[in-house]
Parts: sequence; structure tokens; C-alpha cells
Amino acid sequence: MSNSSKYLIIIAGPTAVGKTDLCVRLAKHFDTEVVSADSRQFYQELAIGTAKPTSEEMQGVKHHFIDSHSIADYYSVGDYERDCLAVLEEIFTRKDVAILTGGSGMFIKIVTDGLDEMPEADLELRESLMKRLETEGLESLSAQLRELDPVYFEEVDQQNPQRIVRALEVCLATGQPFSAFRKNQKKERPFECIKIALERPREELYARIDLRMDLMLAQGLEEEARNALPYREHYALKTVGYKEIYEHWDGQYDRDEMVRLLKRNTRRYAKRQLTWFRNQDDFQWFDPKQEAEIVKYIENVML
Repeated sequence: MSNSSKYLIIIAGPTAVGKTDLCVRLAKHFDTEVVSADSRQFYQELAIGTAKPTSEEMQGVKHHFIDSHSIADYYSVGDYERDCLAVLEEIFTRKDVAILTGGSGMFIKIVTDGLDEMPEADLELRESLMKRLETEGLESLSAQLRELDPVYFEEVDQQNPQRIVRALEVCLATGQPFSAFRKNQKKERPFECIKIALERPREELYARIDLRMDLMLAQGLEEEARNALPYREHYALKTVGYKEIYEHWDGQYDRDEMVRLLKRNTRRYAKRQLTWFRNQDDFQWFDPKQEAEIVKYIENVML
């Protein structure tokens, strides 16, 4: 390993693929810490539905951006970029290696490549769009974004209301597609990125997702959703794992259908995550069981 180089090992992949276990073992092997790039694990109020690693699962390895914020706080992608780079800078004063992990492709890309300069928020327009989100639902806003910016529509997480609203806000305020402002000009970082993505055979991954959802429900996912009910309009609670529960309580379907949709929608989310990581960046792909091969690959890059 070069004495002058710092390396950020990125472990990406879909939900339930096995990122947490692998990252803990890698952190022990390389004597370092783990930084979360999961867009919902920041929030102290959300643990079960976000598959937040427990203290037992962390096995004494320090994890950053777990329970770091309240859901009552506004925390943007730009905020995360600033804070994450500061954390990495501090880690790199003590270590030559750090690990960044998560299934939120946008948060990973913001750390590796930086954030494009965007027009400032139009607060009145955003408020209007948020009201439409409440009254018309996400599908209506998504349909408008598809019409105004089909390029970005194909890239965005179409279940993430925050990103749909932000893109629409820019389209409507400027008269230009949101994608026109995304120059993809990669920023220089004071570390080298080693990009690894995890995958499993589809049937295996889907079985793990179904089992995880059963465990979440047994651990009290519905009670967690009830405790977070005052924040129901927060984008983190309009995503898979919570919105199905709220819709069940609204009387849209019975509990058996809720469970079916929780599993189906999580499987669909995992498929979108895989598509994003395949299309957006140059990851080296491994099965999580290939730990020895992953370590060898990392060490070869650092030679």
C-alpha cells in the first residue's frame, strides 16, 4: 500500500444482499471504520424498517451516519456530501483505508463524484408541489416529470418523492429539464475509490428479502411505523417498508395484502437498485460469499 495514498472502499448493492456482514469483516481486516451511505439509516426514529445494523451486528466496528439525525431535521444530499467528506477526512488522518457502504446510489455517487450546481430552491413552488403530492399522490408528479424530463425520469428512484419533487421544481422554475443541470463533472477527491457491488442469484436474493420482511414484522415494524406517524409526510416514510403499512391503515387493503406488497415492493426496489449500480458506475461485481476474492481484489488495487 502506498504511504501517500488513501483508499475509500465502496461496498454497494441491493437491500438484503449482505453488505453489513461483509463490511464488518472487511473493516476488521483492514483495521478501519464504516461510513453509511443509506438515505434512511441516519434517522434515529427508523431502525427496523431501514434494516439498521444493531450494535451486535457492528461487532465493535465504528459506524458513521447511523442514528446521526432526527427525522424532524431536514437533511439533504448536499448536507450529506459536506458531512461525509469531513468524516472521511478525519478517518484518513488515522487510517489509510475507509469503507463506504449502502444501497442509496445517489449518496454514494455524491461522495465519489460530487454534486452538480443546481438552481436555488423555489420555496413557494416546492410548497405547491408538496401539497400536490399529498392530494394527488406520487404517480401524478412522476407522470409530469416523465413528460418534462424523460431522461432524468429513467434514472431517478421513482419511489423517492423528495427527488421527484426537486426535479419537477427545477423543470417548472427554469423551463429546462432537470437533467440539463446535471453536468456530471466529476470532482477531485483526496482519495482513490475502489468500487465493489454485491449480487446474489435472483431467487436467493428474493428469498432473503422475504425472510427479512417476516423478521421485521416480528420485530415490531408496525409499531415503529405507528410511532413515526406524526412524520408520515416525510419522504423517508413514503418509501418501501412504511408506505404499505400506512396504506393498510388507511383501509386500502387488508393486512395479508399489506404483507404481500411489503415483500413484492422490496423485491422491486432491489431490482431497481441493481439496475442503477449496473448503469451508473464502474463497479466490480462479487457474490458476498466471495470474501477472499474481494480482499484480494482490494489489495491488488492498493499495491
